[in-house]
Amino acid sequence: MSEYSKKNVCFVMFVDEETLSTLSKEGNAPDDGGFVGLWKLVVVKNLPYTDMRKTGKVPKFLSHRLFPSSRYSIWLDSKLRLATDPMLIIDHFLWQTGSEYAISNHYTRHCVWDEVLQNKRLNKYNHTAIDEQFSFYQSDGLTKFDPSDPNTPLPSYVPEGSFIVRAHTPMSNLFSCLWFNEVDRFTSRDQLSFAFTFLKLKRMNPDKPFHLNMFKDCERRSLVKLFHHREPYVPPPPKIS
Repeated sequence: MSEYSKKNVCFVMFVDEETLSTLSKEGNAPDDGGFVGLWKLVVVKNLPYTDMRKTGKVPKFLSHRLFPSSRYSIWLDSKLRLATDPMLIIDHFLWQTGSEYAISNHYTRHCVWDEVLQNKRLNKYNHTAIDEQFSFYQSDGLTKFDPSDPNTPLPSYVPEGSFIVRAHTPMSNLFSCLWFNEVDRFTSRDQLSFAFTFLKLKRMNPDKPFHLNMFKDCERRSLVKLFHHREPYVPPPPKIS
């Protein structure tokens, strides 16, 4: 981590009170200034949703609203650990490509139809809610991803959304707000609404370019360390003697 980034980048971690308690028990209690290392811990209260995955979309998509003076932001899901200087990330994904938004494609799925089936197969969300969302998108023009189409606007219609690099430009902010709106009114599974949001934004604003860099997932994996989400602790059954 460069000295420039240490002085100029705000490292912020959003946690609830339960997570804060767990961190403290593991020896990672914040200091008097609320920091754990470089990271400033922000304890969130009065949560807007009972669904914690949906609550997590507020800082994920609305960083430009939470940090209005910031020109850029990088989002990492809780399962990731930053392993690269943030300024190098911004340079690589935004400045060198002339982009204002960067996100990786999913490592195995590229069509929303496949993502819907996988979410239902793994019971990621209520099946009826997924069907309602998917039916609405189809009625509003969403079509299957065709990798053979030379005019397809994206290399994939399904993102791996755990790592997002953004410039806080008007079109980037608009896209983020519209994507959040889809999560708010439908399911928290944001991979389902990404392509619909992007394609509709482009369709409704034909003369306003939105420069989105969708890169290969191997690049994401080279920049961050992956830690699997913890499963809730289930105590062992009592022994019967």
